[in-house]
Amino acid sequence: MADEPIATIDRSSYEPAYAQLVRILLAQVAAGEFRPGDRLPSEAQLCERYGVSPMTVRRVVNILADRGVVIAEQGRGTFVKPLELSTATFDLDRLQQLFRNEGRSRVKLSEVRITSATERTARKLAIEVGDRIVYIRRLIFQGEEPVLLHREHVIYDPTRPLIEAEMEVTALSGLFSGGGESHLKRGDLTIDATVLTEGEAALLHSEVGVPAFRLEHIFYDFDDRPISWGWFICTGDRLRFTATIGVPD
Repeated sequence: MADEPIATIDRSSYEPAYAQLVRILLAQVAAGEFRPGDRLPSEAQLCERYGVSPMTVRRVVNILADRGVVIAEQGRGTFVKPLELSTATFDLDRLQQLFRNEGRSRVKLSEVRITSATERTARKLAIEVGDRIVYIRRLIFQGEEPVLLHREHVIYDPTRPLIEAEMEVTALSGLFSGGGESHLKRGDLTIDATVLTEGEAALLHSEVGVPAFRLEHIFYDFDDRPISWGWFICTGDRLRFTATIGVPD
Protein backbone atom coordinates (compact mmCIF):
# COMPACT_ATOMS: atom_id res chain seq x y z
CA MET A 1 0.00 0.00 0.00
CA ALA A 2 1.41 3.40 -0.98
CA ASP A 3 2.27 5.85 1.76
CA GLU A 4 -0.29 8.59 2.34
CA PRO A 5 0.86 12.07 1.29
CA ILE A 6 2.42 14.16 4.04
CA ALA A 7 0.11 16.96 5.18
CA THR A 8 1.34 20.43 4.33
CA ILE A 9 0.59 23.98 5.32
CA ASP A 10 -1.78 25.67 2.84
CA ARG A 11 -0.37 29.17 2.38
CA SER A 12 -3.49 30.31 0.49
CA SER A 13 -5.81 29.38 3.36
CA TYR A 14 -7.36 31.93 5.68
CA GLU A 15 -6.57 29.53 8.53
CA PRO A 16 -3.33 30.64 10.23
CA ALA A 17 -0.30 28.39 9.81
CA TYR A 18 -0.12 27.63 13.54
CA ALA A 19 -3.77 26.49 13.59
CA GLN A 20 -3.16 24.25 10.57
CA LEU A 21 -0.13 22.69 12.24
CA VAL A 22 -2.09 22.09 15.45
CA ARG A 23 -4.75 20.32 13.41
CA ILE A 24 -2.15 18.26 11.51
CA LEU A 25 -0.38 17.08 14.66
CA LEU A 26 -3.67 16.31 16.41
CA ALA A 27 -4.73 14.21 13.43
CA GLN A 28 -1.42 12.32 13.54
CA VAL A 29 -1.83 11.60 17.24
CA ALA A 30 -5.45 10.51 16.70
CA ALA A 31 -4.32 8.20 13.86
CA GLY A 32 -1.68 6.58 16.06
CA GLU A 33 1.29 7.95 14.14
CA PHE A 34 2.48 9.29 17.49
CA ARG A 35 1.45 7.18 20.47
CA PRO A 36 1.56 7.93 24.20
CA GLY A 37 5.19 8.32 25.24
CA ASP A 38 6.42 9.00 21.69
CA ARG A 39 8.52 12.09 21.12
CA LEU A 40 7.31 14.54 18.52
CA PRO A 41 9.75 15.77 15.85
CA SER A 42 12.10 18.43 17.17
CA GLU A 43 11.48 22.12 16.69
CA ALA A 44 14.03 22.21 13.86
CA GLN A 45 12.44 19.19 12.18
CA LEU A 46 8.95 20.68 12.34
CA CYS A 47 10.23 23.99 10.98
CA GLU A 48 11.88 22.24 8.05
CA ARG A 49 9.05 19.81 7.37
CA TYR A 50 6.26 22.38 7.37
CA GLY A 51 8.11 25.55 6.41
CA VAL A 52 7.21 27.48 9.55
CA SER A 53 9.18 29.57 11.99
CA PRO A 54 10.44 28.45 15.41
CA MET A 55 7.99 30.90 16.98
CA THR A 56 5.10 29.17 15.22
CA VAL A 57 6.28 25.75 16.40
CA ARG A 58 6.58 26.96 19.99
CA ARG A 59 3.07 28.36 19.81
CA VAL A 60 1.77 25.05 18.49
CA VAL A 61 3.50 23.08 21.25
CA ASN A 62 2.05 25.43 23.87
CA ILE A 63 -1.45 24.94 22.47
CA LEU A 64 -1.08 21.16 22.45
CA ALA A 65 0.27 21.25 26.00
CA ASP A 66 -2.65 23.43 27.14
CA ARG A 67 -5.02 20.87 25.65
CA GLY A 68 -3.31 18.09 27.56
CA VAL A 69 -2.09 16.31 24.42
CA VAL A 70 1.66 16.68 24.93
CA ILE A 71 4.16 17.51 27.62
CA ALA A 72 7.38 19.43 26.95
CA GLU A 73 10.40 18.32 28.97
CA GLN A 74 13.37 20.66 29.17
CA GLY A 75 16.34 19.27 27.29
CA ARG A 76 14.51 16.12 26.18
CA GLY A 77 11.77 17.20 23.79
CA THR A 78 8.00 17.11 23.48
CA PHE A 79 6.18 13.86 24.23
CA VAL A 80 2.62 12.64 23.68
CA LYS A 81 0.92 12.30 27.05
CA PRO A 82 -0.61 8.98 28.08
CA LEU A 83 -4.27 8.82 29.02
CA GLU A 84 -4.90 10.08 32.53
CA LEU A 85 -8.29 9.55 34.12
CA SER A 86 -7.56 12.47 36.43
CA THR A 87 -7.80 14.81 33.43
CA ALA A 88 -11.43 13.89 32.72
CA THR A 89 -13.86 16.77 33.09
CA PHE A 90 -17.64 16.56 33.09
CA ASP A 91 -19.91 19.36 31.94
CA LEU A 92 -23.60 20.00 32.61
CA ASP A 93 -24.67 19.65 29.00
CA ARG A 94 -27.23 16.97 29.84
CA LEU A 95 -28.75 19.25 32.45
CA GLN A 96 -28.79 22.14 29.99
CA GLN A 97 -30.68 19.98 27.50
CA LEU A 98 -33.64 20.10 29.86
CA PHE A 99 -33.78 23.84 29.20
CA ARG A 100 -33.13 23.98 25.46
CA ASN A 101 -36.56 23.23 24.09
CA GLU A 102 -38.25 26.53 24.81
CA GLY A 103 -41.43 25.30 23.13
CA ARG A 104 -41.90 22.43 25.59
CA SER A 105 -40.01 23.64 28.66
CA ARG A 106 -41.12 26.25 31.15
CA VAL A 107 -40.30 27.48 34.62
CA LYS A 108 -42.97 27.94 37.27
CA LEU A 109 -42.15 30.19 40.20
CA SER A 110 -44.12 28.31 42.87
CA GLU A 111 -43.06 30.05 46.08
CA VAL A 112 -41.32 33.27 47.11
CA ARG A 113 -41.19 34.46 50.69
CA ILE A 114 -39.04 36.41 53.11
CA THR A 115 -38.01 34.27 56.06
CA SER A 116 -35.33 33.89 58.72
CA ALA A 117 -32.09 32.01 58.15
CA THR A 118 -31.84 28.64 59.86
CA GLU A 119 -28.55 27.46 61.31
CA ARG A 120 -27.72 25.56 58.11
CA THR A 121 -28.63 28.45 55.79
CA ALA A 122 -26.72 30.92 57.95
CA ARG A 123 -23.63 28.70 57.76
CA LYS A 124 -23.85 28.40 53.98
CA LEU A 125 -24.34 32.15 53.47
CA ALA A 126 -21.95 33.31 56.23
CA ILE A 127 -24.68 35.26 58.01
CA GLU A 128 -26.26 35.15 61.46
CA VAL A 129 -29.03 32.76 62.40
CA GLY A 130 -32.29 34.67 62.11
CA ASP A 131 -31.08 37.13 59.46
CA ARG A 132 -33.61 37.82 56.75
CA ILE A 133 -33.36 35.85 53.52
CA VAL A 134 -35.56 35.33 50.47
CA TYR A 135 -36.63 31.74 49.86
CA ILE A 136 -37.47 30.89 46.23
CA ARG A 137 -38.84 27.62 44.87
CA ARG A 138 -39.19 26.83 41.17
CA LEU A 139 -40.39 23.87 39.18
CA ILE A 140 -39.11 23.25 35.66
CA PHE A 141 -41.53 21.45 33.36
CA GLN A 142 -41.22 19.70 30.03
CA GLY A 143 -44.70 19.77 28.64
CA GLU A 144 -46.88 18.99 31.64
CA GLU A 145 -44.23 16.89 33.38
CA PRO A 146 -42.14 18.37 36.23
CA VAL A 147 -38.50 17.39 35.67
CA LEU A 148 -36.49 19.64 38.01
CA LEU A 149 -37.06 21.19 41.39
CA HIS A 150 -35.01 24.27 42.26
CA ARG A 151 -34.75 25.75 45.73
CA GLU A 152 -32.72 28.87 46.50
CA HIS A 153 -31.95 31.08 49.49
CA VAL A 154 -30.86 34.65 48.74
CA ILE A 155 -29.60 37.14 51.31
CA TYR A 156 -32.25 39.80 51.73
CA ASP A 157 -30.95 43.20 50.77
CA PRO A 158 -33.48 45.54 49.10
CA THR A 159 -30.63 47.69 47.77
CA ARG A 160 -29.30 44.83 45.64
CA PRO A 161 -30.81 44.33 42.18
CA LEU A 162 -30.13 40.61 42.53
CA ILE A 163 -33.25 40.03 44.63
CA GLU A 164 -35.66 41.49 42.11
CA ALA A 165 -33.83 39.84 39.23
CA GLU A 166 -33.99 36.43 40.92
CA MET A 167 -37.71 36.71 41.61
CA GLU A 168 -38.41 37.72 38.01
CA VAL A 169 -36.41 34.89 36.41
CA THR A 170 -39.05 32.68 34.82
CA ALA A 171 -37.52 32.28 31.35
CA LEU A 172 -35.39 29.19 30.87
CA SER A 173 -32.48 31.10 29.40
CA GLY A 174 -32.43 33.41 32.42
CA LEU A 175 -32.61 30.62 34.96
CA PHE A 176 -29.83 28.51 33.46
CA SER A 177 -27.48 31.30 32.34
CA GLY A 178 -27.89 33.39 35.48
CA GLY A 179 -30.47 35.91 34.33
CA GLY A 180 -29.60 39.39 35.54
CA GLU A 181 -26.92 38.19 37.96
CA SER A 182 -24.22 40.49 36.62
CA HIS A 183 -23.10 41.14 40.20
CA LEU A 184 -21.89 37.57 40.66
CA LYS A 185 -18.17 36.84 40.59
CA ARG A 186 -18.09 33.05 40.89
CA GLY A 187 -19.98 29.98 41.98
CA ASP A 188 -19.21 26.68 43.68
CA LEU A 189 -21.07 23.63 42.35
CA THR A 190 -21.38 20.22 44.00
CA ILE A 191 -23.16 17.18 42.61
CA ASP A 192 -24.09 14.28 44.86
CA ALA A 193 -26.43 11.32 44.85
CA THR A 194 -29.51 11.36 47.02
CA VAL A 195 -33.07 10.02 47.20
CA LEU A 196 -36.32 11.93 46.92
CA THR A 197 -37.96 13.04 50.13
CA GLU A 198 -41.72 12.95 50.49
CA GLY A 199 -42.07 16.62 49.55
CA GLU A 200 -39.72 16.36 46.58
CA ALA A 201 -41.44 13.23 45.30
CA ALA A 202 -44.84 14.94 45.45
CA LEU A 203 -43.60 17.97 43.48
CA LEU A 204 -41.82 15.85 40.86
CA HIS A 205 -44.69 13.36 40.53
CA SER A 206 -42.43 10.54 41.60
CA GLU A 207 -42.06 8.20 44.57
CA VAL A 208 -40.37 8.60 47.93
CA GLY A 209 -36.88 7.08 47.96
CA VAL A 210 -36.32 7.19 44.20
CA PRO A 211 -32.59 7.76 43.41
CA ALA A 212 -31.88 11.38 42.46
CA PHE A 213 -29.15 13.88 41.70
CA ARG A 214 -28.66 17.01 43.75
CA LEU A 215 -26.74 19.92 42.22
CA GLU A 216 -25.89 22.41 44.95
CA HIS A 217 -24.69 25.91 44.14
CA ILE A 218 -23.33 28.83 46.14
CA PHE A 219 -22.81 32.14 44.31
CA TYR A 220 -20.45 34.90 45.44
CA ASP A 221 -20.23 38.63 44.77
CA PHE A 222 -17.06 40.51 43.85
CA ASP A 223 -16.21 40.92 47.53
CA ASP A 224 -16.18 37.10 47.75
CA ARG A 225 -19.25 37.12 49.97
CA PRO A 226 -21.83 34.35 49.45
CA ILE A 227 -25.15 35.87 48.41
CA SER A 228 -27.23 32.87 47.35
CA TRP A 229 -27.35 29.18 48.09
CA GLY A 230 -29.59 26.58 46.54
CA TRP A 231 -29.88 23.30 44.68
CA PHE A 232 -31.51 21.50 41.79
CA ILE A 233 -33.11 18.10 42.35
CA CYS A 234 -33.97 15.65 39.57
CA THR A 235 -34.54 11.91 39.42
CA GLY A 236 -31.47 9.84 38.56
CA ASP A 237 -32.74 8.87 35.12
CA ARG A 238 -32.71 12.51 34.01
CA LEU A 239 -28.94 12.99 34.06
CA ARG A 240 -25.98 11.08 32.69
CA PHE A 241 -22.46 12.44 32.82
CA THR A 242 -19.93 11.50 30.13
CA ALA A 243 -16.43 12.71 29.28
CA THR A 244 -13.82 12.03 26.60
CA ILE A 245 -10.12 11.80 27.42
CA GLY A 246 -7.28 11.62 24.93
CA VAL A 247 -7.51 12.89 21.37
CA PRO A 248 -10.79 12.20 19.55
CA ASP A 249 -10.83 11.60 15.78
